[in-house]
Amino acid sequence: MIDIGAVADDFTGATDLAIALRQRGFRAVVSIEDAPLDPAELGDADAVVVALKTRTAPVGDAVAQSLRAVRALEALGSRRYYVKYCSTFDSTPEGNIGPILDAVLDELGETRTIVVPSFPDNGRTVYRGHLFVHDELLEHSPMRQHPLTPMTQSRLRDILAPQTARPIHEVGADAVWAGPAALRSTLGSEPAGYTVVDAMTDADLETIATAVSDWRVVTGGAGLALGMTGPRPGTLSQIEVAPGRRLIVCGSASAKTRAQIAHAAHTLPSRKLDIEAIADDPEQVVADTVAWLGTLDADSIPLVYTVGSLDDIRRGPEGNTVSGRIEEVLSAIVDRATAELGVTQVIVAGGETSGAVVQRLGIQRLLIGPRIAPGVCWSAAETAHGPVTIALKSGNFGADDMFTTAWRALDDHSH
Repeated sequence: MIDIGAVADDFTGATDLAIALRQRGFRAVVSIEDAPLDPAELGDADAVVVALKTRTAPVGDAVAQSLRAVRALEALGSRRYYVKYCSTFDSTPEGNIGPILDAVLDELGETRTIVVPSFPDNGRTVYRGHLFVHDELLEHSPMRQHPLTPMTQSRLRDILAPQTARPIHEVGADAVWAGPAALRSTLGSEPAGYTVVDAMTDADLETIATAVSDWRVVTGGAGLALGMTGPRPGTLSQIEVAPGRRLIVCGSASAKTRAQIAHAAHTLPSRKLDIEAIADDPEQVVADTVAWLGTLDADSIPLVYTVGSLDDIRRGPEGNTVSGRIEEVLSAIVDRATAELGVTQVIVAGGETSGAVVQRLGIQRLLIGPRIAPGVCWSAAETAHGPVTIALKSGNFGADDMFTTAWRALDDHSH
């Protein structure tokens, strides 16, 4: 039996949640999609996070994948379930957050859960039911320009309502500040459905997590896990760092990743891939990029990216098609770099790109290692080409200098 079985809607979100659980005393393992959940291979894990690529998948596919994951976690004897989505609630009017939550509650025979995307460490907070990104309402943040899930509203109830027929309630900050016992009573008196709960600090998250500690299903960003208490407080598992060459690949179009690219490009060998060439002849782009990587010094840290400014972003159906090809190209570059050039340490920026890279490398499990930034960590994994140490970064996470400083955590971990 495991304490927490979680389902995450993208791969960076899965590691994000696993980091938070690890910090709170859970031995967390990330399992990739349909990889077998063999108790013998999971060892003494207290929490298992199943990483899916459902955030922008067709609704039916997203629901089916999520249910398979929940059923696999049920077979493990999970005591509680955690549905993890992005802290900016990335979705469209059709889903996929609402349909997935509906399906999970039906599968587990539950009628209610909380909705808590807040992650204060990364500037995501909820007040009066409205989601803020730092000091801006979500609809005024860079997420409004997201090419796949543009967020043009800020009130979570309004975002979720078109996605589900279940009623949606709101519990404000005053109820949270009244403490865990009072909040437990308030939440218990709400009718069945979804309850959006305000949270602006880690202390608020701890109050919420304590208040719902006996609920079978919770939902939120990774921040909610920072309020939980695991069976091994103060214990951090170690990973083996794979020695070898380094590489950074970026498929994210977020403002934060663009700032990180701009910072790193001053000192790192950098290559911006041509989006027109990716659309016309992706195989040639891969071959040319791998050839370029092979000309660099073995101790360099090359940066390969596709979006340097908003002018590089295509929107609508054509943009979706090109985004898929970008993921394919970047994942193929990483695959060939690990197979042919001895690359074993990789940073991948962007949730969809991270999913494509992990799938291409055939990774089935990620063992969570040292933290780089809130929501970002190094992980150890096995691939067809041998062990790798990999960091999967949500596009919006990390400081501007992350691409040049993230390696310190590996160097410290190795000594």
